[in-house]
Amino acid sequence: MRTVQGAALDGLRARVRALAARRRPERVGRAARGAAPLADRGPALPGLGADAPGRRTSVQQSLRYAAPAPDTTGRAALAAFGGLLRVARPRPATVRASASAAALRALRARHGDAPALVRTRSGRTFLVLLDPRDLRRFYDEPVSVLAADPPDKCRDLSRSHEEPADTGCSRGELRAERRQVSAEVLAAGRPVHPSCGPFLAALAEEARHLTAAPALDLARARYAVRRAARRIVLGAAAAADEELTGWLTQLRAEGMSPRGGRVRTARSVHDKARARIAAYAGHADADTLLGRAARLADPTGTFDPVGRAQHWLLAMDAVPDTLLRTLLLLGAHPAEQDLAAAEAAAEPAACADRGELRRLRACVRESLRLYPVVPDLIRVTRAETEWRGVSYPAGTSVLLPAAFHQRDPERVPAAHVFVPGRWKNPGADQDIRMAPFSHGDGRCPGDQLGLLITAALCAEVLRSHRIGRSRPVLDPVGPLPATLDPHGIRLTLTRR
Repeated sequence: MRTVQGAALDGLRARVRALAARRRPERVGRAARGAAPLADRGPALPGLGADAPGRRTSVQQSLRYAAPAPDTTGRAALAAFGGLLRVARPRPATVRASASAAALRALRARHGDAPALVRTRSGRTFLVLLDPRDLRRFYDEPVSVLAADPPDKCRDLSRSHEEPADTGCSRGELRAERRQVSAEVLAAGRPVHPSCGPFLAALAEEARHLTAAPALDLARARYAVRRAARRIVLGAAAAADEELTGWLTQLRAEGMSPRGGRVRTARSVHDKARARIAAYAGHADADTLLGRAARLADPTGTFDPVGRAQHWLLAMDAVPDTLLRTLLLLGAHPAEQDLAAAEAAAEPAACADRGELRRLRACVRESLRLYPVVPDLIRVTRAETEWRGVSYPAGTSVLLPAAFHQRDPERVPAAHVFVPGRWKNPGADQDIRMAPFSHGDGRCPGDQLGLLITAALCAEVLRSHRIGRSRPVLDPVGPLPATLDPHGIRLTLTRR
């Protein structure tokens, strides 16, 4: 019978063995006699999850047996499961991601698909969901049961600087009404935004920066996308406002909970950014997101257009990474690139469907399946909950490893291969295993707008250029790498 207490004891024994090994310098870098080489071992799971007969205990009692290590990560968010299972030696990102996937597969085999309670070396505990049936419940649970943000975040916001509207800290009906207004501005669920014409015109003009040189890298992509984002959100007058983008980037780098003197700095930068956006709001065209938000009826009077504009600008910072990865994948698959280029060339003639770009959108979705912007989703229980017959207290962090499920070879056909056609199947967008934009009430309301922007920029590049030899070099047939760092991508463009 599996017990949490036995699992904790196993984790404690593993720590003792690890500490003993570190204290023997002569054995550093060598495996124990008869054991597998160190390089072949996955990261240790110092968590709770072994099978052990014997006594039953509560989750709270079991956590006493695993002494938490001091958290050295500060306020850094968990970007991938590999960040949870920290190892003593630094490894390349690809190795860490592969090891994490292997560790999750081993964890699932051990638990028989049941959620696994894992304590990380930073001292945090997560209930990791390993079965698609649990994924559906994760997405379907209301925010009153599974909160999208830890309570600490909201307290930190009140201590540091003003809470932006609709951050997730607002609860109940107020949060639902704010989301509804935001979804109306972003035209959630509509492939073609009402302001599609002006948006496409702005994207076409700014795309010239993408093709101004024979090579395209992240710096050039960010410059072009940020100019386009400011035009879409604030208007043409904000196109060259790099200072505003710098302030927003600084706020994000400071995190949501700055400490000490950084609180005053964050508040000052936050105030300057809000004042600048408010100045643009007075002259924003009706076709911009800020203009639409300012003119939209707000039943509660609590929707903050300036705060939402700030949020939308930050959200669009994910576009350059996805753009580069999508173009790199198309460059490695010439047949797909030719079909996408043909669609891009024919798109202006199809006025009724202008902006849909179904094939290119499928390519972007597939890129996000392989390399999601948010590899892991974390929510916190707001009351005692039960998962597979085991009760967990309020405040339990529930982790859904989205990147793992989207590339799970046991359940996803051609999991590690670029297959855009899978997104043309009916119901592909509702597949619970695939969550490039999440599901349920937590689904990103700007998913269609994000797809429109990224696909349109891909189309602008492919209309006049071909993606040639680029780096890194991808195998068009074999499994794709677990990660693709956009900083290392360099695309070679040749005139068609």
